[in-house]
Amino acid sequence: MIRHLGVKFVYFNPEQSDVSPLPANQPQAEVKKGDALDLEAQKLWQEKQKRIEKLSAYRRRVIQCEKEFERSLARMRSVMTKIRNRPADAVGEAKQLIDDIVEKLMCDDNVTLHLMNGKNEFEDIYFHSLNVAVIAMMIGRAKGYSAEQLKALSFAALFHDMGKIKIPTAILRKQTPLSEPESNYLKLHTKYGLDMANQIEDFPESAKTVIAQHHELRDGSGYPEGLKGDEIDELAQVIIVANAFDNLCHTPIASEQKIPYTALSHLYKNCKHLYKEENLNILIKFMGVFPPGTVVQLSNNMVGLVISVNASHLLFPNVLVYDPAVPRTQAPIIDLASKDIKIVNAIHPSKLPEKIKEYLNPRSRISYFFDSDE
Repeated sequence: MIRHLGVKFVYFNPEQSDVSPLPANQPQAEVKKGDALDLEAQKLWQEKQKRIEKLSAYRRRVIQCEKEFERSLARMRSVMTKIRNRPADAVGEAKQLIDDIVEKLMCDDNVTLHLMNGKNEFEDIYFHSLNVAVIAMMIGRAKGYSAEQLKALSFAALFHDMGKIKIPTAILRKQTPLSEPESNYLKLHTKYGLDMANQIEDFPESAKTVIAQHHELRDGSGYPEGLKGDEIDELAQVIIVANAFDNLCHTPIASEQKIPYTALSHLYKNCKHLYKEENLNILIKFMGVFPPGTVVQLSNNMVGLVISVNASHLLFPNVLVYDPAVPRTQAPIIDLASKDIKIVNAIHPSKLPEKIKEYLNPRSRISYFFDSDE
């Protein structure tokens, strides 16, 4: 009767009532339970959407970084093409390239190092020079170098192997150990590079020094002068470490090539006496325990490829994982910083089953580029 009056609620005094209150209406409880389930489902859906958007944003970042890398590589190719006949143009283009990269590097404290696709095995000098420049800049940045110091460092890195233009391709790409005469011929690239630099007007003196010294070692066993310790120029000592790491990953002799994880381990365990310790420690620190390009086994038994490492989360890289249920172009990417998953160990690509190797596509040419998390 009260319902028919349109009254929404009433007051009552239980002490004046003769009958106990009726039990709660069961259908109402079911409705409330259903609402709770709907809310939980909505929450899960929202979390899933956030993960999808985060992954999509990361993929967009990688694509943009790849484009920046390809543009820089094309500019580097143009520089090296012009260095013989139009050296002034080559130097000018190199300086502009460096200005652009250094500006990008200095714009944010939070930098991510990405693995890039190296597509042409016959352009090693371009990949190598740009890679050494990127690695050297990361070391210089960690050392607190100013923008001008970073520009001097990266210019020298781009041209450190310029003298190899005069070394026969048969020696540079020989896939068996060099004979003693061949090895001695290859060592002349430091002299050839310095001769070329001396013929170029306004070529920076700091870069000339690096060209001459980038194979010197702190124990005096390097060449061409056998310099020791701090007799070696400061910028040269940074580039020497970056050059050594990249050379370990890309020696022409396939059996001697090391994956990034093994290359870092080799430098730390066997070569600390050859390089300035500060520079080597910085290299190891910003590359992380498992550098980009390393195939890894995860604690959930999945296998993946480390594709990037962030300076703020060195122990938690992004890993592209093998999942046969997902197309390779849409392979899952796990951010270990947001998952209760750890890397157990590194795996050499040659140990992978063929289907996993094809899926992950571990690079034979390990190239790096960076972006900021601005």
